[in-house]
Amino acid sequence: MISESGRNQILAKWQESFTRLNGNQPGIAGLMNFAKAWKFAREYLYPIDINDPSPKVYAAQEIRAAFEVLGNARRLAAIFETFLEDMRTQQHLITRDVNHHMSRYEETSDPRAVADLVFRLIQWHTAWAPGQEFGHQVLSAFNHTFQTHTFSVLPSSFSSGFKSLIEMTLEPYLDTEESRSRGKEHPADLRLWAGFECLGMLERYESLISSVCYEAIEKHVWDKCAKSWVEPELANLREWMTDCIVPWMLLPYARGARNSEEAKVMLQGVGARFDFHMCKTLCDLRIGEIFDIIIDYPDSKGALQDLKECLQRVDQRSQLVLALRKANTRRLLHPGADTKDILAQYVSIMRCLRFVDPPGVLLHKVADPIRKYLRGRPDTIRCIVANLVGDKESGDSLADVDEPVQPLSQVQMEDYSDPNWEPEPVDAGPDFRTNKPSDTISTLVSIYDSKDLFIKELQVLLAQRLLAVQDGNFDSERKNIEILKVRFGEAPLQVCEVMLKDMTDSKRIDQHIQAQDECVLHSTIISRHFWPPLQGNKLVMPAQFQEVQDRYANGFTEFKPDKKLHWLPQLGTITLELELQDRSIEVEVTPLEAAVIGHFEEKEEWTTDALISSVGGAVEKSMMTKALSKWANLGVIKEKEGGEFVLLEVQEEGGASLLTASRQAVVEETPSVITVEQQQAGQMKVYWRFIEGMLTNLGSLPLDRIQTMLRIAPGYDKTVEQLATFMEAARREGLVTVQGGLWKLNR
Repeated sequence: MISESGRNQILAKWQESFTRLNGNQPGIAGLMNFAKAWKFAREYLYPIDINDPSPKVYAAQEIRAAFEVLGNARRLAAIFETFLEDMRTQQHLITRDVNHHMSRYEETSDPRAVADLVFRLIQWHTAWAPGQEFGHQVLSAFNHTFQTHTFSVLPSSFSSGFKSLIEMTLEPYLDTEESRSRGKEHPADLRLWAGFECLGMLERYESLISSVCYEAIEKHVWDKCAKSWVEPELANLREWMTDCIVPWMLLPYARGARNSEEAKVMLQGVGARFDFHMCKTLCDLRIGEIFDIIIDYPDSKGALQDLKECLQRVDQRSQLVLALRKANTRRLLHPGADTKDILAQYVSIMRCLRFVDPPGVLLHKVADPIRKYLRGRPDTIRCIVANLVGDKESGDSLADVDEPVQPLSQVQMEDYSDPNWEPEPVDAGPDFRTNKPSDTISTLVSIYDSKDLFIKELQVLLAQRLLAVQDGNFDSERKNIEILKVRFGEAPLQVCEVMLKDMTDSKRIDQHIQAQDECVLHSTIISRHFWPPLQGNKLVMPAQFQEVQDRYANGFTEFKPDKKLHWLPQLGTITLELELQDRSIEVEVTPLEAAVIGHFEEKEEWTTDALISSVGGAVEKSMMTKALSKWANLGVIKEKEGGEFVLLEVQEEGGASLLTASRQAVVEETPSVITVEQQQAGQMKVYWRFIEGMLTNLGSLPLDRIQTMLRIAPGYDKTVEQLATFMEAARREGLVTVQGGLWKLNR
């Protein structure tokens, strides 16, 4: 049972609703008018089928009257809710057209089918849209409902079709013949973009629209800039963006602009995104090409300029470091690469990265593996030194021709009082300041902790070059020494000055001896205490050569009574004229080869062992075999079946002719100076007894422990790297073994 008060409330509500619907008209006349207006409004708003050939036409006066009645009754919202429900029931009409056009696209992949679908959806939207009398809120709700229903029936293939359609609108703006021709056939239609906006597709597929522009930018960058390194390309790319991409961007991103200033403001954000993507694409391209760009330097300065500007726009520094380190490991830092090539590439890396990043952070990160690898190569110092003294065989100069000769750079402490002081870059490592020599040579020398290794190698190389000079002109070496003085200082190069003075004094002494008693022998006289150790074996020359040496020594003693010559007969060259029964041969040979053929004057048959014994017994069998092969190739001697060599007084048929022999008679010079590695190996052999005693008494030891205990040995000054090299050589000889970093004697 309902209470009296409840009944009264219901009656009041009913009376209020009746009064609102009936108005002030008598009886139910107003209610009848409302029902008529409701029916008319629903028929007018009902979503029609636009395929109907004879749609019903409504008079504007009747429409206004009906909606006025509904408005006075405050039932416009209710009629609109009914309209939205009718839209749901009529949605199959739109779905039918969507399926038709999308089936056509899926069969032909023609984006025009998608464009036709868009225009068809606009027709549905226009036909179903309520009038402006409903207000903005009602229209917004209608648009939202229409778009929701439309997107719900679009198949998955619509995304690819929509993207193809966007690409078709962009093509007329691109700078290619094909695009221009297609653009004439399918001009961009402003109605299409208006349709996209009306249907909410600009917002829904914003990332898809942007991706089309991104892909066009990427394709243009790769087509125009790949392998194009001579001139900078970034300015040309931005000009292309202004001429081709920006006019197209007005359609999706600045359609409502009333003037150029408004369009510029509207395009500012998206334009910055596209410019960023272009810089990133160009930066990725240059990073992928960076190893070849460095090889091609300085002809690739344009690409480096692009890379420098792009790195200021996008944060790709870590990717550059990673890519270059990987490329160096794969293409440079391996046993198949020559040390000279590695050094040349390292110098090019220095020059390129200093151009791209003047503070040097990128160079510091990239160079660390290269420096460690070069430090482990035995001929790195020799290659650097050969370049310092202008070795013709060292290839291109590592130092820039415009780079002044200056002393080796030293690590400088921070001067915080300097008004030009700048903090370290944010991506600099903790040891960044400690490894920034300014010039190329200082950077190369800084690979090693001490300059002493370079000084020793300089002395060896200069000694070899001085001994190789035959015309007595030492101006080039004098110039090299002066340059080296600037780099290393006066004191370390004093020994080199003495070597140069020895050579000039030797020339003067030889001229004096020849003036007193002309002799076929010309010697180079040096001070043994100021020269690196020379190659030596106790080679015994035949008597006729000994006589010439003694005669020359007597002349020297008369000129320098307080000094005595110590001959190194294995060095130098000898010009011989051989008189045989049917021919005469003049040839330039080494002292060992001269000694070998000289013994055939005593007797005509020799064995290899007998010849070794006759020249002093200190010659290795391989060297003797090589000397015998030389004379055999010249057709002077011949090897018999028993291993004996016999002199050929008469040339055999088919033997080497005199002309051929002369061409083959090239002296293969043996290095006259013992290299630094050979000196160090010889010195380390002295300490082998210490190492052997340690490993015998203490068992297996790590390398650092061996190094620490060796420091108490008299005169030991080797680095742990040099000790590691020696221990590795001992391991190859089978003297020691290593396991887990512990060395022990091989018993």
